[in-house]
Amino acid sequence: MTGSILLPVTRVLPLLLLCCSLGLQAAVERGDFLGAKETVYPAWFKQSFLDLEEDVAEAAAEGRRLLLFFHQDGCPYCNLLVERNLSQREIRRQLRERFDVVAVNMFGDREVTALDGSVLTEKRLAESLRVQFTPTLLFFNEQGEVVLRLNGYLPPTTFKLALDYAAGWREGAESYRAFLAAKRPAAANSELNRQPFFQSPPYLLNRREAKPLAIFFEQSQCPDCDRLHRELLRDEEIRTLLAGFDVVQLDMWSQTPLVTPQGRKLRARDWARELEIDYAPTFVLFDAGGREVIRSAALFKRFHTASILDYCLSGAYLRQPSFQRFLSARAEHIREQGRVVDIWR
Repeated sequence: MTGSILLPVTRVLPLLLLCCSLGLQAAVERGDFLGAKETVYPAWFKQSFLDLEEDVAEAAAEGRRLLLFFHQDGCPYCNLLVERNLSQREIRRQLRERFDVVAVNMFGDREVTALDGSVLTEKRLAESLRVQFTPTLLFFNEQGEVVLRLNGYLPPTTFKLALDYAAGWREGAESYRAFLAAKRPAAANSELNRQPFFQSPPYLLNRREAKPLAIFFEQSQCPDCDRLHRELLRDEEIRTLLAGFDVVQLDMWSQTPLVTPQGRKLRARDWARELEIDYAPTFVLFDAGGREVIRSAALFKRFHTASILDYCLSGAYLRQPSFQRFLSARAEHIREQGRVVDIWR
């Protein structure tokens, strides 16, 4: 046949086998998924029927408060909270004596009777309460109102302060922010960690190009802030993502003047209070129009931090309101490219 090349079967067959082998190899060689950790939750957690009004009333009758612990399968931060924080004697004692702790699966299908009487699944309850991270802890008062919310993992010392605040009925006397400020150690100096990509004042946050905005609220004498700079803000992927933002660092207790994305003149301290920034470091991401998209106010590692930035920068939040579902899809996409996803690195 003109223009055709005929190969002997003895040559064609090995080529076909090689192609099939390479195709199968490409199909199965997905990147590994590392870092997931299964957690055994303490037997002393309340075995609830998930009627929240009933749970609030039962806790109040015993002089305790209801604490909802939102978790998900494989969550290493949930594991850290249980195995590191709850293994400490004073934290465990305080939780057992002062709270009824009810575990709720962020993606679970058990039926829950919410405080307004509606019946919905665990995952719908999580959506209605805008649970974006695990662990998320909600502390309720005797009227069924949330008096404290912890989004993500906090180290034992800070976590213990949160328990002291909620167990001591402190919300009637002072804000959680003021409570933490009173416990804050005196700073030896007022220097913050600096990065070359942080913008310099004046902070006219309403006069920007069409880029999203990342605000890092920090404070001096802050070990977790030091860790943020040492481990995360030196990471190449995170720096690449941050290049797509206007990035501003603020001392959450300072009198630094600024203009908010909405055009209001405030001091950094007052803006942090309005935004309910209680914990340092916290970073808040705004879209190009000045609308808050998501914030991180807990200890996260590289993959989760990069994913939070990507969630805003890519505009994925406009299509997928659940950050955790975006996170799962992002991990799968990376693995399909043959790259390793390590959520605990």
